[in-house]
Amino acid sequence: MDHIIEHWIAQYGLIAVFLGCLLEGETAALLGGFFAHQQAFALWQTVLAAFCGATLGDTGFFLLGRRFAQHRWVRRLRGQPGFDRADRLLRQHPTLFVLSNRYLYGMRLVGGVAAGLAEIGLARFIVPNMVSAACWAVLFSALGYLVGLGAQQVLGHALHAHQRLWLALALALMVVMGLAALLVHAPRRCTARHHAISA
Repeated sequence: MDHIIEHWIAQYGLIAVFLGCLLEGETAALLGGFFAHQQAFALWQTVLAAFCGATLGDTGFFLLGRRFAQHRWVRRLRGQPGFDRADRLLRQHPTLFVLSNRYLYGMRLVGGVAAGLAEIGLARFIVPNMVSAACWAVLFSALGYLVGLGAQQVLGHALHAHQRLWLALALALMVVMGLAALLVHAPRRCTARHHAISA
């Protein structure tokens, strides 16, 4: 069974990294880096898949805001707690916002749509977005690679197939739990801050 799963990872892992990075993507890039250390594929392939997924995803969100401003889904995003903040930052420092947007958790989707709504030129969005996506892809893929390296150093030998799978599952679970905790606590902090301002 381990060999079948390893075969699937080698065959379809880069596609999964690409698809995972179309949205938030940190987990996909980390796992891609981890499996690159385990020699399922090369690290540069992981970085390239993460970069392409992140760039296309952000450009899609940008175009969604630009072309479908009145769509109910876009209107619903405008009601998100961080949207006003993203819009304000975007109008004050558009290039800096596009460069840093993906590093602020929960802002990537909202930020891309906000950039499209702010009527920033496509070239002014794409160039800094590609620079940011390249740095992001290298960072998170390298972190995943280092997790694999660290596990190998702790165990004192190369990881066996079942150890790789359990460690990858644990890594994915830790990232998902951390993101879930952020999702639960971030709206509460935003709501508390909003009440404090309006009081």
